[in-house]
Amino acid sequence: MTQTLLVTGASGHFGRLVLDELLKSDTIEPGAIVAATRDVSKLADYAARGVQVRAADFDDPGTLVAAFAGVDRLLLISTDAMGVPGRRLAQHKAAVAAAQAAGVKHIVYTSLPEPEVSAVSFAPDHLGTEEAIAASGIAHTILRNSWYMENLFMGLPHALETGKWFTAAGGGKIAYAARADEAAAAAHALAGEGQESAIHTIAGPEAVSVDEVAAMVREITGKPLEVVHVDEEQLAAGMKAGGVPDFMIPVIVSFDRAARQGHLGITSDALERLSGREPMHLKAFLAANREALGG
Repeated sequence: MTQTLLVTGASGHFGRLVLDELLKSDTIEPGAIVAATRDVSKLADYAARGVQVRAADFDDPGTLVAAFAGVDRLLLISTDAMGVPGRRLAQHKAAVAAAQAAGVKHIVYTSLPEPEVSAVSFAPDHLGTEEAIAASGIAHTILRNSWYMENLFMGLPHALETGKWFTAAGGGKIAYAARADEAAAAAHALAGEGQESAIHTIAGPEAVSVDEVAAMVREITGKPLEVVHVDEEQLAAGMKAGGVPDFMIPVIVSFDRAARQGHLGITSDALERLSGREPMHLKAFLAANREALGG
């Protein structure tokens, strides 16, 4: 039976990777894929390949109901609306309500590991969304995605320039996964036909500390990189002095706290089981992206 599959946030990095994975399938027709985004012009390349492109604005629930019409399975990619407290959860709840109204049969949602206890500042948004999905009565697959390997590019190039990597994570570890691998897992979960509800932790095959990552980077780039362990207050002060926007400082600090407390170091074989491929290891990823590190 042909199912109609919808991807929200389809013009973003993760959404595009999911679309690409779906389009690789021999069993999914492009016309059975719906790519939803606020600005449909950003998805003209996918429309040219036969994908349905629909306008969907998370701040305008009416557009969500229209976009979800006739959809069997929905991938709800968490939005990036973190600047205003409560906005992202409200957006997600609006999407769940629209899915109910449209008769969507299954929701796949991108969450984060251990949202019930995680120290990450926006974990309550994910937990609240998971609870809203469960309360909707719609069958669902929750993908508790670990940190992207690509997230390292936000700070590592600068750390290599200065030779110092400041962290409040202590010896805490993170089970990084490549964005493309996590997108492949999401695509396969979306394209599945089962209606059983499930929660999966989607993480890389190994958990590593900042010191272990730094050792890999030194070996790959040949550059010196000293890990400087600081407390949260010192980390926050350093970011403020470096010009990091005020609203982002507590968010970034919470990442290190979550790693230190063990909430981001969970490994799992779910990524490989869902995607059907061996996930990339961090060292191989860093070596393949040496230029992005400035190495």
